[in-house]
Amino acid sequence: MDLRALLQRFDGRSRLLLHSLHSGAAGASNAQTVFNKQRRSDPDFTLNPLLETLCQQEPCVHEDALVLKPLVCLFSEGFKRNLLCFLHLLHPGLPKDHVLHLLQCLTQDDVENQWTCVLIKQLQRDIEGTRKGTLLTSDGTGKLKSFCERFRNTNAKGKWAYCFEDLETEDKETNMPVLSQKKRKSDNMDHDGDAQEDHQSKRVKTDFCPSEEEERLTEEEEPKIRTSQLQQSAASVSQARSDVLGSSTNLPDHMKAAVPVIKELLDTESAWDECSVSALKVFHECDPNEVEVLCSMLCLSEASEQSLPQFCSCLLELSPDLSHSTASAVITHLLLPKILSLAEPASRCLVTAVMSLCTRYPRPTCQALIEPVLRKGQTGMKSAQAEVLCRLVVDCLEPHHRLLVFRTILGVPWDEGVLSVIHALLDSELELSEEDFSLFTDQLCSQSPHFSKSMKFAKMLLSVLTKYQSHVNPACHHTLSSCLSFNETFLKKSLQAALKRISL
Repeated sequence: MDLRALLQRFDGRSRLLLHSLHSGAAGASNAQTVFNKQRRSDPDFTLNPLLETLCQQEPCVHEDALVLKPLVCLFSEGFKRNLLCFLHLLHPGLPKDHVLHLLQCLTQDDVENQWTCVLIKQLQRDIEGTRKGTLLTSDGTGKLKSFCERFRNTNAKGKWAYCFEDLETEDKETNMPVLSQKKRKSDNMDHDGDAQEDHQSKRVKTDFCPSEEEERLTEEEEPKIRTSQLQQSAASVSQARSDVLGSSTNLPDHMKAAVPVIKELLDTESAWDECSVSALKVFHECDPNEVEVLCSMLCLSEASEQSLPQFCSCLLELSPDLSHSTASAVITHLLLPKILSLAEPASRCLVTAVMSLCTRYPRPTCQALIEPVLRKGQTGMKSAQAEVLCRLVVDCLEPHHRLLVFRTILGVPWDEGVLSVIHALLDSELELSEEDFSLFTDQLCSQSPHFSKSMKFAKMLLSVLTKYQSHVNPACHHTLSSCLSFNETFLKKSLQAALKRISL
């Protein structure tokens, strides 16, 4: 059955969504944009009719026999993948029974594509709130075990390089015939060489593709794999540090001479004087490559928090100020690892150091510290990290730098920690352009299903509706109305009342 015949089973709005889901790799994103626009024009619009129609039984011919299949099974594999990705984005705001019924219909078909299988299982796990078993296939599990076994001996020679040694050898063997053929300038030989290279590349890719069979990891195997992963991570960090320190031979002698002086001051936590400031002048003489090497040799990421205030105080006494690249490198090595590892409220010494450097070097701090913390992705931001970022936003950044942070937030995953930072930014009364506010309301609309019961999200919406009324145009009004339809907190009536008070 062709696509046009399939689409006749759906209403007009659903057909528009289905066309978006057929638009290649960006189908899920395009469908979300269409859905958001539909919700703006009609806040009561739901996907229930679409999901119910996809689950309807449809007669079709299978192996010379007339059988009944769910309508969703008659669409292409690309459509199914885009539909599952689309439901991943919106499922918190959809009826669970409708989505689970659709997943059951999909599993009735013989799903050959491994990505589709994984997406079905992952969405089912997210809806049911379970994390049992694994999404890995049996072949992928075997390769992961074999990979981790190579790191059981932490003293093994080669470490990361050893794991990819065979792959690099194959690449070299593949490239050598091509180079020799170019020297002979023979068209026929070039063609054969390219064919050989393509065949070799396909063979390497096939080696890493999982098979269609799948098994669960046992309770005894999972802890071993996690331990091995930690060991391999530590080994790679150690190897990277050795590579950086090995390049220290390229540093000028006077820079090398300053390293033990600064390290002793950091390690002993003794009082810093004018001589200490003189030692830090070496940062003025570094180019971007040298400052990276110097920071690694000084092991700034391992400096004790008690030594940070004095070290930062001496940096601030340097004249002229550090260059943008140098300040960014120092902040990345000195402060970022400590902020990323925070599991409890930051110490007074760490907060003092961060705020002092942020006040003097706001833009490097935004790019080298605040943005990486915001972009943590699936690992999420902890409350201790959010607290530090909120203090920087409120006490250290100028309005134009707050706007820089705000625009960064529009492109990162949101969690409760990020919501705290957004609330702090909104309370600072940002000077938003019409475009910035429109992008923000679009992001609010896409995120609202995920935070339907979040009090932080509700309070942030209330702040938008009370402090930024002048920014709300008719399009934004529809978007905000759509956001409120997802809200399930006791503030919903207050939010609706605040929205009604906005005159267009």
